[in-house]
Amino acid sequence: MKTSRISPRHWTRRWLAPTLIACGLAVALPAQADILIGQTTSVTGPVAASVGETLVGVRAYLDHVNAQGGIHGEKIKLITLDDNFKPPRAAENAKKLIEQDNVVALFMSRATPHTEAILPLLAQHKLALVAPSTGAMVFHTPVNPYVFNVRSSYQAETERAIRHLHEITLERVAVVHVDDSFGADCLAGAMKGFAAAGKQPVAVIKADREKPDYAAIVKTLIDKQAQAVLWIGSSVAVSGGVKALRQAGSAAQVLTVSNNASAGFIKQLGEHAHGVVVTQVFPSERALGVPINREALALLKGKGELSPQVMEGFASAKVLVEALRRAGPSPTRAKVIDALNSINHLNLGGLELGFSPTDHTGLNYVELSIIGRNGKFQR
Repeated sequence: MKTSRISPRHWTRRWLAPTLIACGLAVALPAQADILIGQTTSVTGPVAASVGETLVGVRAYLDHVNAQGGIHGEKIKLITLDDNFKPPRAAENAKKLIEQDNVVALFMSRATPHTEAILPLLAQHKLALVAPSTGAMVFHTPVNPYVFNVRSSYQAETERAIRHLHEITLERVAVVHVDDSFGADCLAGAMKGFAAAGKQPVAVIKADREKPDYAAIVKTLIDKQAQAVLWIGSSVAVSGGVKALRQAGSAAQVLTVSNNASAGFIKQLGEHAHGVVVTQVFPSERALGVPINREALALLKGKGELSPQVMEGFASAKVLVEALRRAGPSPTRAKVIDALNSINHLNLGGLELGFSPTDHTGLNYVELSIIGRNGKFQR
């Protein structure tokens, strides 16, 4: 009878591995590390409602990827720090994430001055910021080698909004904008729209970011007989302005941009929501013929509804994951940047995105929506 013979070396390997595990000594064996991604955003503060929706979309996709084994066997760990919508705190958070947590990339910072505050750190440490949740042109032109945009620019949105108003023959159009870099950028786009139509705004009004003087703003709008107003600011600021305008008896059409494209903004508007126009940088979330919408809905698994902000987070997470996949096992900051620059004609599910060393614009999609009587965005 033939008997099998196990070599001493083979027997030792077979016996040693389970014994080490049983004795708690398996830490000596190689282990996969998490891929650390950093985020500073306004978890609390005046834009917390829309940020919360964005994070729903981000987590839906990242949780799905991690449940499938992660990227090259490594799980993605998103470290999110709250900056309370304060630019100095955003810079402090980014510094901690980069220098102490050693993240390989930053992801989805919120708002223009807050993202501007972290730009020096990107250059100093040579790491990417993927999908800042702002459409400011300063992050598009000139190309910043460390900033990779996903959503369209605010200037494209505001130019489209003003063009729409003149297409429907509203002549007396005003602009109210927050007095910061975000507001100035949106105003620049709006002025392009006025110039294209051969028109001028009846009023351009700056508003304090923290405490807008609604009484003075509304008085000017009424004195100027504004038929429509493009109001640029946080969801709290714009919703407060709409309420003040309506309480003063004005029926002027109000438009705002995609930073307020959230269910939270609609709730803040309350009874004054109907008729407010909001520019959008993603297809309607109810258009289930768009593959990315179907994918997001399936991954939410009934835990939430789709909204424009949810879709921005979801799409941005897909771009981040693709970059990490291309960067290979144990990605470094440099490898992530190289991977992002290699993305060309990436199909996110009905939306195509691409980067190169000379173009970090991402998507170029803008349309308008209006809040219906049912409290939903309608296209």
